[in-house]
Amino acid sequence: MSELKQMPLLTITAESLMIPSEKVAHVQMNNPLEHALLILVKSGYSAVPVLDTTYKFKGVIGKNPILNHVLGLERFEMERLSQIEVQEVMNTSIPCVNKQDEFLTCLKTVINYPFVCVVDEEGYFDGILTRRVILKEFNKYVHLNKTLFEELEEE
Repeated sequence: MSELKQMPLLTITAESLMIPSEKVAHVQMNNPLEHALLILVKSGYSAVPVLDTTYKFKGVIGKNPILNHVLGLERFEMERLSQIEVQEVMNTSIPCVNKQDEFLTCLKTVINYPFVCVVDEEGYFDGILTRRVILKEFNKYVHLNKTLFEELEEE
């Protein structure tokens, strides 16, 4: 079992796996929902980070919450999209990681989310870490080290 603690996989940090902020679609808190929905549809993402005007991370906005918010009794009230700001609908209870967080912390954090945001100590947005990247890295490690896992099964 001591061999597991020496796995190089465990020393990989969020910084080496994250998509940097410059490459991540995002919206700002005071943007209208219409803008957020446009960004989501054009990017193909189901959710994007929400930042304030100083680029601090504030939450996540997704297609479903937007559409649920403009769903009337008999139809979608799309005209309301320009009247409501992102901050009124966004999800603020999203876990984040820091660039220095190790692989296991990142793995535990993304289990229930397609991505988590990487922020610095002051809350500034550094990028995102996707579940896909974490799983690809773990899959690569398992395939390269099959013998280690076979030995553990025998013990």
